[in-house]
Amino acid sequence: MDTRIELYRIQVELRQFEKRAYDLFLRNLVKGTSHLSLGQEAIAAGFALAMRPDDWTFATYRGHAHTLARGVPMTPVLAELLGRGTGLLGGKGGSMHLTSAGHAMMGSYAIVGAHLPIAVGAAWSAQYRETGQVAVCFFGDGATNIGAFHEALNLAAVWAAPVVFVCENNQYMEYTPIGTVTAVPQPAADRAASYGLDAVTVDGNDADAVHETASAALARARDGGGPSLVEALTYRQGGHSRADPGTYRPEDEVARWLARDPVVRYRKRLADGGVAEERLREIDDAALAAVDRAEKEAVAAAPPSPDAVLADLWADGGAAWRN
Repeated sequence: MDTRIELYRIQVELRQFEKRAYDLFLRNLVKGTSHLSLGQEAIAAGFALAMRPDDWTFATYRGHAHTLARGVPMTPVLAELLGRGTGLLGGKGGSMHLTSAGHAMMGSYAIVGAHLPIAVGAAWSAQYRETGQVAVCFFGDGATNIGAFHEALNLAAVWAAPVVFVCENNQYMEYTPIGTVTAVPQPAADRAASYGLDAVTVDGNDADAVHETASAALARARDGGGPSLVEALTYRQGGHSRADPGTYRPEDEVARWLARDPVVRYRKRLADGGVAEERLREIDDAALAAVDRAEKEAVAAAPPSPDAVLADLWADGGAAWRN
């Protein structure tokens, strides 16, 4: 039951954070674009709880949830979205580039599919150094039609690299239904056999199912069994990005998926399993309080110093040597 309570806690925190990020966008405080994970929280929670602290996460530009699930505090993440100097990347990276090597969160990548080969490289390094680490690489369904997906899968299989590829199939590649541009029904799982891998699909809106699948894939990789390809079926409850109202989606489709909301669904499962309403309410209240605190601290923070524009660009911290 402790694992289930933790899965619920993570999902609720992710949900409250993303809702607050959207609220701050409406107040014109979030700088740059952002892509929310509302409706996809069970995937980040299920995998993060199954991973070792030194296992690596590689995520897409929809990476807030994966960053927080790996233990990065809310305040620096929210401050980064607001372009504050106290942000995770000093206010210079924004929503699409969240990275925290100290939490083994090895980056959110704005270029679709770019991180898949990088994750294979990280897995190969763990294999070479015999550390037992596993690289977990999350990507959207649209990335399955990009060359880097196939190249990374092939090389990982050839090397038997300890990497878990996780397709977060939220049914849409930006504004296009994935099924209209893909020759197979399951864009990731149906291609697994091409690389000698098993076809693994999981209900991405069920944190228990995700955690079980993640645990098995991680154990396989750690024991020398090579890579896995997991397709997690889910749905983003909003548009592609903050500027997208998502009106191209059929109303009945949206209603069907909202009825399978992972947070609401999991809360009911815990309640039906005997967890007291008071305990669940404590978790809900604590998550909301944490987001309130993060917002207060992030909004009060100062923007980056003008000197920061040259930081982290050259080895010596500046461009003087070029002159």
